[in-house]
Amino acid sequence: MKTAIFFLLDDYADWEGAYLSSTLNKKEDWIVKTASTQREVTSIGGFTTKIDFLMDELPKQIDLFIMVGGNSWGLENKSLFTLVKNYLEGEVTVGAICGAVDYLARNGLLNNHKHTGNSLYLWESFENYTNGANFMEQQAVRDQQLVTANGTAPNEFTKLILEAIEFDSTEVIEKTMYMNQYGFYNYCEKYGNPFF
Repeated sequence: MKTAIFFLLDDYADWEGAYLSSTLNKKEDWIVKTASTQREVTSIGGFTTKIDFLMDELPKQIDLFIMVGGNSWGLENKSLFTLVKNYLEGEVTVGAICGAVDYLARNGLLNNHKHTGNSLYLWESFENYTNGANFMEQQAVRDQQLVTANGTAPNEFTKLILEAIEFDSTEVIEKTMYMNQYGFYNYCEKYGNPFF
């Protein structure tokens, strides 16, 4: 089994990881779990989520670490910093979207990667961020095992993550994302009805 951990903070943006988590969870060889700094968090949309793992309880071997955005990424947490740094230096695919990318920038964790985020000007006061030349004005960017996205890009974020982890063939990923972005009837017109 491959393990995906979705890291959620209180006031997390529930829509930013929904396409990805639901796609991963459909495959029998992937397991989706949550982690946080506390046992229970509530999303911006009002969903209360019971967390599977506190940070010190995380399995030693995981395949994917997703940092879902939201309004609480101003936190200072040395354990989280060390965890993400080790993942980026190892073989774990890391995805960060919206406010989670701000966290990476503030802590100097984007300095070795091409990346995107909500806006470069938001990071001008971050002393540890020194890689503005590699900020790309795109919805989502993949560089090595890191995928970053702005807060309006859950589809693009999902697609790049699925490609990074070689979730399925390029054709299957394209079809999955087309359905998410354009809906059932447009999908049927382009690819045919998937249920018949």
